[in-house]
Amino acid sequence: MEIMSLSANKKISKAVIPAAGFGTRFLPFTRAVPKEMIPLVDKPVIQYVVEEAAAAGISDILIITSSGKEAMQNHFLPDTELESRLNLTGKVQILDELQKIQNLARLTFVEQKVLNGLGGALLLAEEFAAGEPFAVLLGDTVVRSNTAIPAIGQLIKCFEQYNLPVTGLEHVPPERISNYGVISGNMLSENIMQITGLVEKPAPADAPSDLAIASRYVLTSDIFEYLKKSPQHGKAGEIYLTDALLMQSSTGGLCGCIADAKRYDIGNKLEFLKATVEFGLMHDTYSAEFRSFLNALLSGSQNTKDR
Repeated sequence: MEIMSLSANKKISKAVIPAAGFGTRFLPFTRAVPKEMIPLVDKPVIQYVVEEAAAAGISDILIITSSGKEAMQNHFLPDTELESRLNLTGKVQILDELQKIQNLARLTFVEQKVLNGLGGALLLAEEFAAGEPFAVLLGDTVVRSNTAIPAIGQLIKCFEQYNLPVTGLEHVPPERISNYGVISGNMLSENIMQITGLVEKPAPADAPSDLAIASRYVLTSDIFEYLKKSPQHGKAGEIYLTDALLMQSSTGGLCGCIADAKRYDIGNKLEFLKATVEFGLMHDTYSAEFRSFLNALLSGSQNTKDR
């Protein structure tokens, strides 16, 4: 299939953030607190995701939640009592930061009453998309770009170049490949692929490549028709986005973009611990002191082993 470039750029101004999952891997903490509100140093995960979208030029964001996740919505709403207290006590810098959070983008929230998978969540966004292409950022995954362009912005550039839906891709080691949807296809450039096939959670020996779908997408509005045609899986009747993408790739085409970025799966406890350390070491205020603490801690551990 020949891939055509756009004659006129289509600007992406909308994003959907699915954030309805239970977060069972972080129980008992997530019994009362949404997993998307787990902090990385001093900001909850959902704020990093919204900031990424806003930095890419997204102005309207739909966050798909579930019952008991009101804390996410409250995080982005004005709190006049708190703001008044900060103003009276002269904590202007903190007040300014809170007000910036409220103005990152226009946020809309919708509740996913039946938790039937990522595809089921995205079906709730059809009216919001209103026929336009839109970005999708998973709400429990932080992606830190290695360039000035955020990860979702890199996918948007790919969409603007090829006028095809785009999924984020990342290289995955063999021992983790069975956790992902793995793709095959033809490289169009150093970091962009025309996807021709997709295998969900293959055994390492059966994986068509080491490239896995990775938590960021730019989708066109026809994805909703493919989602409606997708099979339902398991007792919960889950609808997989990967099923819809596979159908879409065989008819209209699909690109993959290996973003110059690092992904942090906050739903995984070990990955969360690693991310906490990395983000602590990058913190503007505490990085030097935190690094000294870690060095002393590791040195102490080594000294203990030597005794």
